[in-house]
Amino acid sequence: MKKKIAVLKGDGIGPEIVTEALKVLKKIGKKYGHEFETTELLFGGASIDAYGEPLTDDVLNKCKASDAVLLGAVGGPKWDTIDKDKRPERGLLKIRKELELFANLRPTKLYKELTDSCPLKKEIIKDGIDFVMIRELTGGIYFGKKETKDENGKTVATDEMKYSEEEIRRIGVIAFETARKRNKKVASIDKANVLDTSKLWRKVMHELSEEYSDVQYEDMLVDSASMQIIKNPSMFDIVVTENMFGDILSDEASVLAGSIGMMPSASLGATKLGLYEPIHGSAPDIAGLNISNPIGTILSVAMMLRYSFDMESEAKDIEAAVEKVLSDGYRTTDLYVEGTKKLSCTEMGDLITKII
Repeated sequence: MKKKIAVLKGDGIGPEIVTEALKVLKKIGKKYGHEFETTELLFGGASIDAYGEPLTDDVLNKCKASDAVLLGAVGGPKWDTIDKDKRPERGLLKIRKELELFANLRPTKLYKELTDSCPLKKEIIKDGIDFVMIRELTGGIYFGKKETKDENGKTVATDEMKYSEEEIRRIGVIAFETARKRNKKVASIDKANVLDTSKLWRKVMHELSEEYSDVQYEDMLVDSASMQIIKNPSMFDIVVTENMFGDILSDEASVLAGSIGMMPSASLGATKLGLYEPIHGSAPDIAGLNISNPIGTILSVAMMLRYSFDMESEAKDIEAAVEKVLSDGYRTTDLYVEGTKKLSCTEMGDLITKII
């Protein structure tokens, strides 16, 4: 099988973690007889430096012509002072919108080998942590009308939060379908006691729950959900929510895995074309030191094989290799504790590749 992959290494540690992920991808291709054609393209701050904008039309078109997109990380202090519409993060919002990637899947899994790295008490995590946060990605307050103006001599800013029934339904379908492949359990997060968008969200989710009667469903207010993620994370399996709530809650959940460097993600739409990236930032303070953790990016490649290419065995092969590395006591700097064996970013990528 031949697949075309657009590779956006991005900024900061992006190039080094993606390099390790590509090693793993190449090994999978060799082992299973697949051909992965990768094309490296500038994106984010690197694109701003070269072309004056975070996402050029040429790069966007090449991404659209690919079977999947692999992204490292974007942004950094270097570009914080430029016009807000030209910053690296705007390129990220644009590519999600242009590729019609409306669903962001972020698995939160605590490997038993990393129990000591989880900030929660052992009695809280004794039943394990393994859930998927499904965040609506192209609607809500991030994409609503924005305005800053003067009113009676004082500055007033407004951000519009808007959702249509169709936008809610399509993310809900992904949540219920994903639940059917796991433990048939969905928690929908909203703020229906205050927001009209959440009232509509809850109405549509209730309608879907009747269509998916085999899936256990519950509503949960976002403030309660934020508490339960810390107090009782084992209660969750599939969590679905709108854009801003998902952004906040998924970052909260990321610490449960022991390190944000362990966290992969997939951004999906109506087609097989998806964008895959670790959830962490560009970490410019450690860029070039070869101490970053590539596992989140490597696991993002596993998600790409699973969701865009229907290569389940290949995805499981990568995940098993990661688990083997951890069970053998190997750690990158962010996970290192006394008694384990510290590896550089490059060494971790090499070891996972070798195990595969």
